[in-house]
Amino acid sequence: MATSEDKPFIPYRNPTYEGKALLQRAEEFYQFMNRRRSLRMFSDKPVPKEVIQNIIMTASSAPSGAHKQPWTFCAISSPEVKAKIRQAAEKEEYTNYHGRMSDTWLDDLKAFGTDEHKPFLEIAPWLIVVCKRAYEEYEGEKKNNYYVTESVGIATGFLLTAIHHAGLVALTHTPSPMSFLTKVLNRPTNERPFLLIPVGYPTEDAEVPDIQRKPPEDVIVYYE
Repeated sequence: MATSEDKPFIPYRNPTYEGKALLQRAEEFYQFMNRRRSLRMFSDKPVPKEVIQNIIMTASSAPSGAHKQPWTFCAISSPEVKAKIRQAAEKEEYTNYHGRMSDTWLDDLKAFGTDEHKPFLEIAPWLIVVCKRAYEEYEGEKKNNYYVTESVGIATGFLLTAIHHAGLVALTHTPSPMSFLTKVLNRPTNERPFLLIPVGYPTEDAEVPDIQRKPPEDVIVYYE
């Protein structure tokens, strides 16, 4: 067995499956995840803090470069802070929709019915700001993290999966640039906002665009 003086190895123990059970589990999970949708129609129904913590800790179980875990998840339920975030986000979004975005980009967004108004940033009971950490500081010395964007991207995938598994909904919101979040949340200089994700229950009349995901032949290339 391979060992390390600094971090000794331990046995890996997790159930494995074969045959029909293997195929069934893979198919069922695909069907479950294929029902996940991004949503903009949030209820203000409360979500317990303990649920949010478990969801975030699921995200934090993701793999990362050299196991540096280069992420911070800011979980916001404060109405005052959410209001500040909405105000700053809508200011950036107004500029996006009235100059920054190309005509082609705006045309591609028409199917989603979006504009600069983001009321869900105050309505959703929680906002999760995913931050990536470029480096750490130990006793005044900087130590780089590795594959930061890739690691945080994978953790965000875990986060969205955990939200869906809990029966909640989310939106991957990217009010670019997002530097205003650093100021509003008073985050340190080694962090950069990566995504702003409202989390909560859908409204009873919630709707999503009638769009389809690509079929297997458009996303998979087999080499057998």
